[in-house]
Amino acid sequence: MRLTPLASASLIELAAGWLAAPENAKWLDLGRARRGMSPTLLKLMTQKTDHALRIYTDDSGDRPIGVVGLDHIDRDFRTATVWVVLGDKAFARRGYATGAMSKMLTIGFAELGLAAINTWCVESNHSVRMVRQLNFRLVGRQRRCHYIDGQPCDRLLFDLLASEHRELNGVLGQAHA
Repeated sequence: MRLTPLASASLIELAAGWLAAPENAKWLDLGRARRGMSPTLLKLMTQKTDHALRIYTDDSGDRPIGVVGLDHIDRDFRTATVWVVLGDKAFARRGYATGAMSKMLTIGFAELGLAAINTWCVESNHSVRMVRQLNFRLVGRQRRCHYIDGQPCDRLLFDLLASEHRELNGVLGQAHA
């Protein structure tokens, strides 16, 4: 698996399509993009220093299958929020999203010098299991703040300190070998 910056128009268009797809968009809150992600908006996000966005690939390193990001990067407070979307559902349940998020956490902590990274999951989403596997700790709940199909859902809030992060390379390599 490789993480690649969204540097080309074709990668930006591919990632914007994944983020705009209803089956993915309902779980996300990308600010203004919540009304519809476009390649133009995603390109603007790639140009801002408070975002770090990457395409991740399958094991061959050639086929893009998803997008992972750090948002709200605050270099003064050394914090950010991480999220991941598996765009190609043919690769579901094989550990790719978990692996991509793990690698993105390493970028945040090792390259950007962040001290803490947070994330949130809608309570009913299977991502809750993934963030727990990555050693995130539950720190709170936002009640009835996320609507899916007109129904209010709770968000579970998690955080991870740099000292608690261990990249999951070995475990994940076995998961989708």
